[in-house]
Amino acid sequence: MTLSMSGVVILGVIVFLFFRKDGLKASHALVTALFGFYLAGTAIAPSITAGGASLASLLGGIKF
Repeated sequence: MTLSMSGVVILGVIVFLFFRKDGLKASHALVTALFGFYLAGTAIAPSITAGGASLASLLGGIKF
């Protein structure tokens, strides 16, 4: 739950920054959100979730 919530917050911040700085139109953000919503209900959703968890694990393991 923590990982998915963090991912939602990070992606929300990125969308907000694109909206404010790079001229992302509200219609583009809405279409992207709807695409993500409907994609979450498909058979590929577990693969996307596993890929996101793997990427988060990879990034979490990086030592500076």
